Amino acid sequence: MKPTDTLIQLIADAKNIAVLTGAGVSTLSGIPDFRSANGLYSQSYHGMPIEDILSIDVFDRHPEYFYALKYFIQPDDAYAPNIVHTVLAQMEQRGIVNAVYTQNIDRLHTIAGSKDVVELHGSATHNHCRKCHAHYDVHEILEIAMRGEVPRCAKCGGVIKPDIVFYGENLVEEDLDRAIRDFSRADLTLVLGTSLVVYPVASLPELTLEHGGKVVIINAQPTHLDRMAALCLPDLKTAFQAIRDWLDRQHQ
Repeated sequence: MKPTDTLIQLIADAKNIAVLTGAGVSTLSGIPDFRSANGLYSQSYHGMPIEDILSIDVFDRHPEYFYALKYFIQPDDAYAPNIVHTVLAQMEQRGIVNAVYTQNIDRLHTIAGSKDVVELHGSATHNHCRKCHAHYDVHEILEIAMRGEVPRCAKCGGVIKPDIVFYGENLVEEDLDRAIRDFSRADLTLVLGTSLVVYPVASLPELTLEHGGKVVIINAQPTHLDRMAALCLPDLKTAFQAIRDWLDRQHQ
C-alpha cells in the first residue's frame, strides 16, 4: 500500500480528527517558514536574530525592529490559500474535521473557507495600544506598518502591537483549554507543516497519543514525535492532492 493510501485509510477510519498546522503549510503559498535552512530564523536584523526580535521584551524596547521586517502584517490579498488550506476547508464542510488549530497568523485558513479556525498564536487582524489598550483593525494601521514605520495610538501616542503571541507572552487561555480537550479526545491528529518545537502547542499531539489516538505527521523536517506516529510523510502537496482526489471520488 502506498503511503498516501495509508493516509486516506487512517482518515476514513477516524471518527474524531484534530488538525494542527504550522508555517510549513503556508510555504506552498510563498510565505517563508521559520526553521528551515533558509527560513526567517536563519536571518538577523541589526545584528540580532529574528527570533529574538519576536520577543515581547525586545518589541517594547525596539518596536521599530519588528515593523522594519514588514513580514507579519500584510494585506489580505498578499498571499493566496494553497491546496492544504482549501482541502482542509472541504474536509470541514464534509464533517470530516471540526476545528483547525493553527500556529500561523496569516489567516489563510479562514480565507480558504474554514469556519472554525483557532489561531493559537494570534493574528495581526486585530491590534492594540500597549499603553491605553485601544483596539485597532489592521486596515487602520496597514499603510503605516507596510512603510516599516511604527504605528502609534491616535488617543495616547502609545505603540500599537498586533495581537499575535510574542515570545514571553501567554496563549489565550480559553483557546488552549479548548485545544487540550479536542486533542485529548481525538482518535487521529494530523500534524501539518510544523516541527513541533514551540511549546505548549507542540505538546498537543502528545495528548492524542496519551489517550490512545493516532498521529500522522506531514512535515519536511523531522519532529520529536516521528517514532511514535502512525505515519510520517515529507510532502504536504502530494499528500493533500491524494486527499483531494479521495474527496472528489466520495462526492461522485
